[in-house]
Amino acid sequence: MKKIGVLFGRESIFPKALIDRINEKNVQDVTAEPILIDKVIQGEENGYAVILDRISHHVPFYRAWLKHAALNGAAVVNNPFWSSADEKLVNNELALRASIAVPKTVLLPSYEHPPHTAGESFHNLAYPFDWDAIFAYTGFPAYLKPIADGGWRNVHRVTNREELFAQHATTGQQVMLLQEEIPFEEYYRCYCIGGQQVRIMPYDPRRLHHHRYEADFKPSEALEQILIKQVTRLNQYLGYDFNTVEMAMHKGIPYAIDFFNPAPDADVHVIGEAHFEWIVETSAQFLIDKALAHKPGAENLTWGTFLQEVIQPTAPAAPEEKKAPAKKAAAAKPRPPREKAVKEKAVKEKAVKEKAPAKKKPAEGK
Repeated sequence: MKKIGVLFGRESIFPKALIDRINEKNVQDVTAEPILIDKVIQGEENGYAVILDRISHHVPFYRAWLKHAALNGAAVVNNPFWSSADEKLVNNELALRASIAVPKTVLLPSYEHPPHTAGESFHNLAYPFDWDAIFAYTGFPAYLKPIADGGWRNVHRVTNREELFAQHATTGQQVMLLQEEIPFEEYYRCYCIGGQQVRIMPYDPRRLHHHRYEADFKPSEALEQILIKQVTRLNQYLGYDFNTVEMAMHKGIPYAIDFFNPAPDADVHVIGEAHFEWIVETSAQFLIDKALAHKPGAENLTWGTFLQEVIQPTAPAAPEEKKAPAKKAAAAKPRPPREKAVKEKAVKEKAVKEKAPAKKKPAEGK
């Protein structure tokens, strides 16, 4: 029996609906359940083929347990190694490589010293920062936001440098980003499951939380195709199995604003019945397919194409190459044909002879 485990916290409606949907499908040798951890012993499997993570970004113990589970063969959604290393500045850098437009963004140091540090720990930081260059780059209005948080927590809109300094002073030990404002005409939150399935949801972040999905705009068919293409490309590049991408439309250009959402909102009372049903059904089928494809004791994680490009294993040499090393070495240092070499030698010798008298004339004149 291949077990699908769901790891979650205070959230209950979506995880329970997902577990019920998987079990209702009665797929042979596949079952789903809430995860219950009673011990963590190195090198031992935990019995789950697939794990959907909805809480480890808030609980370090769970994050460590998920890595342990992955190393022992579980297919963890999302990959806990990548999501541990990821944050919003990295995401933006990689989005640019994937040809996705993002707002101009600057990294800022924490206002307060992190634990176990003092002023001497920061002698590599210039004081003051080159704020004039930073503000010239991002412009105002801009958004001050944490480098690795979600849910619009601790996000501040600032309209001048004085507001930026005042808000930055309230951020404590958080590393922050300053990001240019994209004055959007339309805004979409796009669920992406399995790097393939996309649900485009009109979304207005200017409204109160429970009314943000009641936006009064919707995408054209042409825009839908553009968003689907960019959202899938971005998630496949980063290696996310379960994520949302927020896209702001400005003058016909989609800007990826926020796309580091390892446990995106799935509250039926907020996103609505239609979106909720799509997420439950699509997630259930994806996790079932993942369980059926699971290979015990093997590597079952999803790695983004970015990492696959960076870390490429060296392929073993073909038998033909091993048998003919001399030919390979010759190919590495190409030589000109004999006729060409002879001709070049003759030209050089002629040039030397023509120059020789010119060198001797001053000596003859003495």
